[in-house]
Amino acid sequence: MKEDYLYKKNLSAPVNVTWEITRRCNLSCCHCLSANILTDCDNDMNLTQCKQFIDDLDNIKVFQVNLGGGEPFWREDIMDILDYCHKKGIVTCVSTNGTLIDDYLASRLAQMDLTYIQVSVDGACPETNDRIRGEGVFKKAVHGIDLLNKYNFKNLSINTVVTRLNFKEMLDIYKMGKYYKAKTRLSRFRPSGRAKDVWEDYYLTREQIIELSEFLGNNKDVLTGDSFFSITAGERKNLGLNMCGAAKMTCSVTPDGNVYPCAFLQEEYFYAGNIIKQSLGEIWKNAAIFKTLRDLRIESCQTCPRFNTCHGGCPAVAFFLRNSLNCSDPECIQQIQ
Repeated sequence: MKEDYLYKKNLSAPVNVTWEITRRCNLSCCHCLSANILTDCDNDMNLTQCKQFIDDLDNIKVFQVNLGGGEPFWREDIMDILDYCHKKGIVTCVSTNGTLIDDYLASRLAQMDLTYIQVSVDGACPETNDRIRGEGVFKKAVHGIDLLNKYNFKNLSINTVVTRLNFKEMLDIYKMGKYYKAKTRLSRFRPSGRAKDVWEDYYLTREQIIELSEFLGNNKDVLTGDSFFSITAGERKNLGLNMCGAAKMTCSVTPDGNVYPCAFLQEEYFYAGNIIKQSLGEIWKNAAIFKTLRDLRIESCQTCPRFNTCHGGCPAVAFFLRNSLNCSDPECIQQIQ
């Protein structure tokens, strides 16, 4: 069967890697997915270790690295790290809160053809965004976006984690992206990190999930994270992944080098290795937890009419809400309709 082929066709290396490059951040967002793991990190890798890791990524032919944190621009050597990635031909995508972008950074970034910038904005107005991200953050983030526009930075997107607080502002956020010549990217709110503490207040209702699916179906140019396939409308089914890419196409690396299947599965149970102690290629090939995820079959989903669209949905949501990987995504649109 086609599905069996998709499961068994293991890649020799990840297509992209999410690298939380620093545990330091100037904000304390109430839904921060990395809050717990960043607190547990002892140190950030130094520049020499970072370059050695980039060499490793180059050797195994990783196409793209997504740099997050913490706040990547908090690192004084971030431009050196970006330059070294580009020297190796690796595409970089920096996820930033935008508040530290100044004229120097904006002008330098505008010269980097292989860099994409994703600025986090969690509301179309200060009242909503700052309730989630902190007082005064909206104004600073928009100023950062303005500076990127000033220097004609091309590869810009505005990323929003969709919650009950900002749900009604999706269209306004979309219009905001158009105004700033930026793509709109939506991320799914998942109960990972500090988000566990506000899950009951922020998770989307059944009606909102259905409406969000319709919104995405009507606005095909809106980018989404790779966990939205569980609510993918028929109009978008060919626009992205149709299954979780964790341990199949991607993995996550913490500031001190620990490797996990994805940024939302960073519990001890999902630890795969450390890139300072061994190569990512070895970890990718041999980690037991990666093999577990690659072999995972959600039996309850096998006969679902939407199986080819999502293959069980996001295992992170299933794990944190049901305490099991062997169950379907609790927010799958097939189940809630």
